Amino acid sequence: MARNIQSLERAAAMLRLLAGGERRLGLSDIASALGLAKGTAHGILRTLQAEGFVEQDSASGRYQLGAELLRLGNSYLDVHELRARALVWTDDLARSSGEAVYLGVLHQQGVLIVHHVFRPDDSRQVLEVGAMQPLHSSALGKVVSAYDPVAHSEVVEAERREFTARTVTGLTEFESVLDLTRARGYAEDVEETWEGVASVAAPIHDRHRMPVGAIGITGAVERVCRPDDQGALRPELIAAVRDCARAVSRDLGASRF
Repeated sequence: MARNIQSLERAAAMLRLLAGGERRLGLSDIASALGLAKGTAHGILRTLQAEGFVEQDSASGRYQLGAELLRLGNSYLDVHELRARALVWTDDLARSSGEAVYLGVLHQQGVLIVHHVFRPDDSRQVLEVGAMQPLHSSALGKVVSAYDPVAHSEVVEAERREFTARTVTGLTEFESVLDLTRARGYAEDVEETWEGVASVAAPIHDRHRMPVGAIGITGAVERVCRPDDQGALRPELIAAVRDCARAVSRDLGASRF
């Protein structure tokens, strides 16, 4: 029988210890509780911290569980299940809005498109499943960044590239955009990622109220925005996207929005 890897066993025990308490723990507390030398405990903590599984309070030096565990804790919600739950609703949204619909999830400092419904007309279109959209400028990315703490950490620490003259890159201004996204329940992208293209997206939650993705529509500015104001989205499209996101969330067990 193969032997267990001791360092992994110790790391697992450390995570369970941090998960079981109601306060942050210091290095001495952790080492004593697990019967480890301080040097050994510190080495494991440093590795877990580098991977995002553990965070250290800068003021006290104590340790607590990190945001990356949120991502792992929700791994039961398979992307294929999310896509399956959204199939009918995304088709309905494409028909009612007349625009392309995208379903995205956080992946490697961006939004991975896991489902794409073509715009319901005869125009030539390219399937974008597997494509990535930026966190800081796309509507899907802003929604994910606003509601998912892991995505928020990633977009704050990453370089926010300027795609167009409208792209928001400054941190203070970008945080204001995320505050507005949370207050309104949706995000918009009017020529911030691509010239002549506008998008609106809303968050999808599971039964624990955890963010698991975003859904949105994308189309030409002249169709998605109001005819009298090319910088303002059509309110009926905003409502349709939010209703679709709520419907998918309900199918995943979410009861409140």
